[in-house]
Amino acid sequence: MKNNPSRPYHRAEIDQRFTIVKAQMHQQALTKGGDGIALYTDCYTGKTLRGGDRYDYEHIRSSEAIFMTYRDRLTNTEIAELVNCPGNVAVTLRSINQSKGKMRMEDWMAKSNNVLNHEINILLTKTTLANADRNILEKLKEIESR
Repeated sequence: MKNNPSRPYHRAEIDQRFTIVKAQMHQQALTKGGDGIALYTDCYTGKTLRGGDRYDYEHIRSSEAIFMTYRDRLTNTEIAELVNCPGNVAVTLRSINQSKGKMRMEDWMAKSNNVLNHEINILLTKTTLANADRNILEKLKEIESR
């Protein structure tokens, strides 16, 4: 499947790896919580989230966007690595994740009242986005150097 620039978006490998990454993140959050309850920080608001809160694991840059960008030069397994690299997976409130959907965060924030209604910390979000972009490029270099 490598180098087929017209192959359709495919999530199987992405979802398999996402499941592993989420389990690892959950274990780290349990350790961080120290009391048997997961402890996270929302990647867009900075709010503390605990196990039982309504949160989602979030691909900062969407899996579909990454797939479509790199499908001409990476395999599905390599794309799954890229999509699920550490800087591109974080935790946010379910209400934010569902509102944003597949939209780029920058576009979502530009829509009327999203920043205000969801209490988005703009500086934190810009840092989160820059970190995701940097980590994706670092992972890409690693994958292409194999």
